[in-house]
Amino acid sequence: MSSTPEIRPRSPKVVVIGAGIVGCSLADELTARGWTDVTVLEQGPLPAPGGSTSHAPGLVFRTSPSKTLAEFAKYTVEKFNALEVDGVPCFQQVGGLELATTPERLADLHRRAGYAAAWGIRGEIVDAARCKELWPLLDESVVLGGFHTPDDGLARALLASRAQLERATARGARFLDRHTVTGIEQESGRVTAVVTDRGTFPADHVVSAAGFWGPVIGRMAGIDVPLQPLAHQYVKTKPLPELAGHAAEASRPILRYQDRDLYFREHTDRIGIGSYAHRPLPVDPFAVPAYDEARARDMEMPSSYPFTTEDWTPSWEDCRRLVPALGASEVEEGFNGVFSFTPDGMPVLGESRRLRGFWLAEAVWVTHSAGVARAVAEWMVDGRPALDVHECDLTRFEDAQRSPSYVRERGCQQFAEVYDVLHPLQPMEQPRPLRVSPFYARQQELGAFFLEGGGWERPHWYEANAPLAEGMSLPERDAWSARYWSPIAAAEARATREKVALYDMTPLRRLEVTGPGALDFLDRMTTNNLRKKPGAVTYSLLLDERGGVRSDLTVARLAPDRFQVGANSPADLDWLTRHAPADVQIRDITSGTCCIGVWGPLARDLVQPLTRDDFSHEAFGYFRAKETYLGHVPVTALRLSYVGELGWELYTTADLGLRLWDTLWEAGRDLGVIAAGRSAFNSLRLEKGYRAWGTDMTDEHDPFEAGVGFAVRRDKEFVGRSALSDSPPTRRLTALLLDDPAAVVLGKEPVSVDGVPSGYVTSASYGYTLGRCIAYAWLPTLPTGTAVQIAYLGEKVAATVAEEPLFDPKMTRIRR
Repeated sequence: MSSTPEIRPRSPKVVVIGAGIVGCSLADELTARGWTDVTVLEQGPLPAPGGSTSHAPGLVFRTSPSKTLAEFAKYTVEKFNALEVDGVPCFQQVGGLELATTPERLADLHRRAGYAAAWGIRGEIVDAARCKELWPLLDESVVLGGFHTPDDGLARALLASRAQLERATARGARFLDRHTVTGIEQESGRVTAVVTDRGTFPADHVVSAAGFWGPVIGRMAGIDVPLQPLAHQYVKTKPLPELAGHAAEASRPILRYQDRDLYFREHTDRIGIGSYAHRPLPVDPFAVPAYDEARARDMEMPSSYPFTTEDWTPSWEDCRRLVPALGASEVEEGFNGVFSFTPDGMPVLGESRRLRGFWLAEAVWVTHSAGVARAVAEWMVDGRPALDVHECDLTRFEDAQRSPSYVRERGCQQFAEVYDVLHPLQPMEQPRPLRVSPFYARQQELGAFFLEGGGWERPHWYEANAPLAEGMSLPERDAWSARYWSPIAAAEARATREKVALYDMTPLRRLEVTGPGALDFLDRMTTNNLRKKPGAVTYSLLLDERGGVRSDLTVARLAPDRFQVGANSPADLDWLTRHAPADVQIRDITSGTCCIGVWGPLARDLVQPLTRDDFSHEAFGYFRAKETYLGHVPVTALRLSYVGELGWELYTTADLGLRLWDTLWEAGRDLGVIAAGRSAFNSLRLEKGYRAWGTDMTDEHDPFEAGVGFAVRRDKEFVGRSALSDSPPTRRLTALLLDDPAAVVLGKEPVSVDGVPSGYVTSASYGYTLGRCIAYAWLPTLPTGTAVQIAYLGEKVAATVAEEPLFDPKMTRIRR
């Protein structure tokens, strides 16, 4: 009796464009997961093809305000530490040392130490004497202290590329150098092949890991790649007597002198120095020469541009002040090395919505290379990365943020800010204003203080409300938490609790979902029950196949086959569009509409006289929708509240937005109506415990541990249902109240339980109604009343686990 041989599914054909550190890492990660039909195309010669990898100085500092980048870097160190080529290790764990020469920088290093503790990275703040011990060539007198991370170090990028190339090759991958990509073939919206000067390569998936050539490859595929290459100066000194006799490539920590935009590393008996202190030097990716053309121009490689001495001179003086031994030395060699920046400084990862099967793994530095490759490989093979990558998702940029002018301007600014001390609320300065709501002129008249998000101008408070803050007793803030904050926010929060306020909610994303299959589609894609009559509004969740929270939505059923969906990001539109059947149409209506939140105990007194419809609680209940008129303005009114007070979200078209504002403003004069900003809004929503997707919860979390399990109906089928566990969560998004009424934290601080680092803060704000700062944190499941400590600027701040919701637990203020 013969047995039938097992038929294994065909491994998809993958073509990776670029054999730098990202392409080699990705080939290794894909083949390790069983996708062995991988071809890596490289236009230059291997093993040093001439892109950014070929000149990378290899510094790996893992600490970042972004948990995602920190996780990428942690994996990179872990992986490269285990790799070697011909007995030479691919990573040298000499540690990292970041210096402070100003009090402002020292305070920032304390914040960075907090990030490190939050993300599980070993590090400590050290004094000037210890800095001198770690780096004897320093002038100790100019140093105030430092942040030492002993597990950071130097990645040998070319060796790591080669090691992974060899592992991937052993599993079946092939690497072809001297193949210049000339085109991307596609059919019916899906990639089919990569065309080169030496033949065509069929493909089910194509990954652009071309570095600063990414925009060139993207154009061939019809895809905008929001990436700006810039040149960055790097020099090597002549041999220093103080380093004579060193056999190792490096023995001291890699060094950052961020107050002067400089970094240092050893090259045996020389010192390599990189500078971000010079003017931005943008490079046109379409003008970067190919390898042979670069050599013909006397360039060592395409990514190595001629050194501009005039840009280096001021930095050389700064180097000599910090390291006096350099006073007797000179620069032996230098170049301007090209690498990639994006408008927000994050990588660009993911599959294009416009061309299925075409992936980007761009704007990735050596520091994050292996971590990014693992995430993209998981994404391709398993359908999603194990790590939350929404900050890197290529869909995150709005259309207004994709213009070449915007990408260039913001990329240059990202270069200039690499080592700046940046506040978490600090907005970009240019180009602004870019996106404004129809109420912008009125907001300016009221003295709005604007911050920016997603290109939108967002009022955070209004100077017109300053008189309301007079006489309020508020704790004095430290200089850091006082930035981008005003006591006016407290007055606006109180006015919302006591009277009525108008909030500009226009930047909230709105999707229109229509068609015969709309109800079935949305009900299948989301966790809550949407099979309700028109006029119902439902809070629901988008989960991925593993049960992670991709987004939270408010779904208003306006007609049997027409829904308005309040979403979070362009990724929501992408996710829904990918899954929509032919009889469902999805349209982003955000830019053509606007929204005002009218909230407060007098909200009904304001809106009822403007309409013939009954806005009483009995006729227009909570989580209901109604299409009506307010004065002359047609509106879609949703009875929702993100601030914990009676009120409505009022939507209309952008052309009628100003009329809606003026109508509400005039009607509310006798009621004491005010305009209120995002600062008050954030305080009020945390008092009610309302989660912010992307900050408090992501697809790394399931609904029950995130505290939104009430939006899950297990008696229906939906994406991700089978992955949800019946076991009690072992971690939770936990509400904390700071014990000291004067203490504040801002977010991303580490939280300790019994002195052991156990989690981190997500959102935080002072609760003006409660008279305490509120912090939400991911922690092990803890009983109410548990004492914890939050590290803030080097100090331990006492806090206590609190019962939710902190304010109005019986919902009496909303449901009236």
